[in-house]
Amino acid sequence: MRHAPDFSLAVVMADIALVLAAGLILARPLRRLRQPPVVAEITAGIALGPSVLGLLPGDLPQRIFPAPGRPLLSAIAEVGLLLFMFLVGWELDLPSLRSRRTSVAAVSLSSLAVPFLLGSALATALYGGHSQVNGHQVGRLPFVLFIGTAMSITAFPVLARILVEHRLQFTGPGLLAMTSAAVGDVLAWSMLAVVTTVATTSEPRELLSAVGGFAVFLALLGLVARPLLHRWMVSSTAGGRRAPALPAVICAGILLSGWATSWVGVDAIFGAFAFGVITPRQPQEYLMRQLREPLERAGSLLLPVFFVVTGLSVDLRHLGAGGLLELSAVVSVACVGKLFGAAVPARMTGLGWRDARLVGVLMNTRGLTELVILKVGVELGVLDGRMFTIMVVMALVTTMMAGPLLPKRVDGIPGRASSSRRAMSRSR
Repeated sequence: MRHAPDFSLAVVMADIALVLAAGLILARPLRRLRQPPVVAEITAGIALGPSVLGLLPGDLPQRIFPAPGRPLLSAIAEVGLLLFMFLVGWELDLPSLRSRRTSVAAVSLSSLAVPFLLGSALATALYGGHSQVNGHQVGRLPFVLFIGTAMSITAFPVLARILVEHRLQFTGPGLLAMTSAAVGDVLAWSMLAVVTTVATTSEPRELLSAVGGFAVFLALLGLVARPLLHRWMVSSTAGGRRAPALPAVICAGILLSGWATSWVGVDAIFGAFAFGVITPRQPQEYLMRQLREPLERAGSLLLPVFFVVTGLSVDLRHLGAGGLLELSAVVSVACVGKLFGAAVPARMTGLGWRDARLVGVLMNTRGLTELVILKVGVELGVLDGRMFTIMVVMALVTTMMAGPLLPKRVDGIPGRASSSRRAMSRSR
């Protein structure tokens, strides 16, 4: 059968429609299990890959997502990731982070350090079975540092939405978990940037060049781009005026920032994240309506494509008995590291054990943020197919654990909420 020259593009259109439909179909039953929408989208992406659809005869994943169309899907997914990373950076309220003290510092640092150390120790033990990727030797140091960093992450955006859905955002445990996750994610992304440069540079000169280029990029963002963007936003929205060019200007900035960091040798997601951090947040109501909401809607349409691109590389069939043992070890270490790393310091800084356990459960949520990090690991050649599959399943399992372990919706129970706030105020 002969096809039109743009047949691959037509197939990609149908693939995107299929991905969106699969996510919608799974969202309702998973919501009954108290799962956020991102779990349905990740599950749909994995189900459309070789792990589930590949179990049927006819090599359906290859037929539905043929090789010529996959680069197009990856390009679309990359745009969705950059929008997502911009919003992650933009939603960080740095002044409020600086205003909180002992409890936030203790929980954020401990929930980062404990999983990192445990994950690094486990990675050292697993390195021998994952030291070769596509015929190339993986350095022990990049592998260990990457797994440790991947274990340390908490999905701040997913966590924030879980808190809202369960009405925990104004309780002591919710405030502590959300603020600590924000601080921890800033540190974790910084660690990942370092790991990325270590993994991609073979000589000290290349490493210094990448670090120096990234530092120059950050300086230009903070000293040049931020003041200019602030001045333009103030003048464009003065007197309640609309700024129709705002989404285009911000999207251009996101894409250019991604290009700039890629050019200096750092992944594009760090450029989008840094641009989100320096983007002004005032006037707040106007920007929420005219900037955040449109970008979130665009991301909700593009990110499912990223999930299916990820799912096509996840193959549970090839884990084997050894892979299942490694998966059990990874999930156990990930949970223990976050639960103890967050709950113990939360208890020591004033929360009761029940609320401290709640903080640990919330901080164990990894979600989409983990998948973004794993994508970087695959592109760096640090993760082989089996380790990638194990880490993706770990991200899904730890995210799914939060809903069932959280209490029912909290409608402002005075005693518990106020006692939690008093504990927070004592720890400042």
